Amino acid sequence: MEHPFLGVFFHWLGGLASGSFYVPYRGVKKWSWETYWLVGGFFSWIILPWALALTMTHDLVGVLRQQSAGTLGWTYFFGAMWGVGGLTFGLTMRYLGMSLGMGVALGYCAAFGTLLPPLFKLFIPAIPVPETLAEIAATSAGKITLGGVGVCLLGIGIAALAGLTKEKEMPAAEKKKAIAEFNFSKGILVATFSGIMSAGFSFALTAAAPIGTASAAAGTSELWTGIPKLVVVLLGGFSTNFIWCALLNFRNRTGYQYFAKRVRPEHAALRAAGGEHAPLTAADAGSAADLVVPRFRNYFFSGLAGATWYFQFFFYTMGETQMGRFGFASWTLHMASIIIFSTMWGWIFNEWKGSSRKAHRLIASGIVALILSTVIIGLGTWLRGQAGPAH
Repeated sequence: MEHPFLGVFFHWLGGLASGSFYVPYRGVKKWSWETYWLVGGFFSWIILPWALALTMTHDLVGVLRQQSAGTLGWTYFFGAMWGVGGLTFGLTMRYLGMSLGMGVALGYCAAFGTLLPPLFKLFIPAIPVPETLAEIAATSAGKITLGGVGVCLLGIGIAALAGLTKEKEMPAAEKKKAIAEFNFSKGILVATFSGIMSAGFSFALTAAAPIGTASAAAGTSELWTGIPKLVVVLLGGFSTNFIWCALLNFRNRTGYQYFAKRVRPEHAALRAAGGEHAPLTAADAGSAADLVVPRFRNYFFSGLAGATWYFQFFFYTMGETQMGRFGFASWTLHMASIIIFSTMWGWIFNEWKGSSRKAHRLIASGIVALILSTVIIGLGTWLRGQAGPAH
């Protein structure tokens, strides 16, 4: 049975987890980015997916064994594709800044991840999507749902404009300090690539549909049938992130950090909000004198960040099971809720402090549009459920 508004609520919980996962990393000290990112990744992409799938679903290993090579291969491939998108998302932040970069990249991600699967069904009938985009648009409920997607993309665009306005208003010195490598044209290209690749997660879940069906046949409750999919999808994401982080560990000579009690002097001033490998400044002199690594603290906060990151997909799959044949809109809801809650954290950490009223009005308008879009999409899905299955 479909419960679209419950699905929207689950997607909001997923967005809260995604918009909040980076906060615990602020507590990590004396580790490089690649070190704490990979530790968190073990929790989010390996440990929790297997632990929860084994305890909350039936016959996980048997379900995976009965899948075809095509199902497992495409699910893994699209998961790896999503992993590359996640890595280049960081470059988007570097070239465009947090506000503009997140708005643009997630805008592309929402559009591609939401609309391409049903659009591709026109050309690839075997793709496991209930309906094509044309079939969805042929019903009143479908038109309302697509309208909600449009409002969401509008909200994301307004949020991006707010970020651009904020960054244009920044004094030159502050702008240089905040976005040392600001490059609009390069940033837009990277954001486009990141958005397209990150949409691979939506494709991966679509390719993994037979896994959910088999899990349900094995006796798993419908609400949890998406959890076994994550074992394969996130393994793909882990693979690309592991390779990249291992290469950075080798290049930056930071592989020792996982077990070392003390950090090398050249890494002593690394902070949680970036872990960049830059020369020490006079302001860093005091912190450079302390070489002791708070290992328990670092593993705890990295693990907490990784667990929070995983739960965005945990709640995503729960929400998707409640959206019925309009599950394609789940990705849009996910992107919208991420922007809502990441913006909330931006306000808490004073990222919008000193911005003009225009910038504040724009970001507030963008958030209102995003919230409205989730209501419209939920309404469209509910109306479809009331009308019964399409013929």
